Amino acid sequence: MMELKSILEAVLFASQKPLTTAELKGVLNTAAEQAEDAEVRSLKKTKADALETALEALQADHAQAARAYRLVCVAGAWQFVTEPEFGPWLRALSGERLRPARLSQPALETLTIVAYRQPITRAEIEQIRGVSVDGVMQTLLERGLVEALGRAEVVGRPMTYGTTKVFLEYFGLRNLEELPAADELRRIAVERPPALLTVEAGLATAPPEQLALPSQAEPTATAGGEPGATPTDDPAPLSPASPEAEAEPAEKAEPQADPASGAAVS
Repeated sequence: MMELKSILEAVLFASQKPLTTAELKGVLNTAAEQAEDAEVRSLKKTKADALETALEALQADHAQAARAYRLVCVAGAWQFVTEPEFGPWLRALSGERLRPARLSQPALETLTIVAYRQPITRAEIEQIRGVSVDGVMQTLLERGLVEALGRAEVVGRPMTYGTTKVFLEYFGLRNLEELPAADELRRIAVERPPALLTVEAGLATAPPEQLALPSQAEPTATAGGEPGATPTDDPAPLSPASPEAEAEPAEKAEPQADPASGAAVS
């Protein structure tokens, strides 16, 4: 009986692009539907766990054989790649003379922050780096290494950023869990804007003046110390610099009519 890992090796070797576990399972299902051979049809029931086990065994076989190529899983997809030391001859074969553009040191630093702290806003990146990152972020976005993920639920709703599948392919990572440990970078504290005020969870943001409850409204001051006014009815004292405090005496003095002349007197 043909081994599953041998079948997967042949499929991956002939494929023009990396294949995920789901795509490999689809190949087995299609082959089973088209074939009359009982052995081929029996592989239609192969589970994803069995595929992963066979792929990891195949990967170990190639690593142990120390060939010029190896099997890797990058960004969740499996493919055969040549060893880096054979690059000069492969570039000569393909006619590529120019070395691929490398990321600058500021770009690498910014990309590292995004990778370990995503989702993260541009302002938070600048807090950690201590410099503006507008130009660097534009470069990373154009190269497809980072992307906008959405908007932060804070005042101003700034855009948040994270890494892409291209980032995983660029560094040869299977997923973000394969990033080297960087506990110190994750522990750097950043100041976040206050959270948005909303009337009710899930509803649109309302202006702050609409969020005050009736019980929180300022009580109206009574003029001239009318009967029934108590100290608890008066608003809190305003600071001397407040325009309302300066205008208060003028508001209490109201003109009264002179009974004899009918003229208004203060």
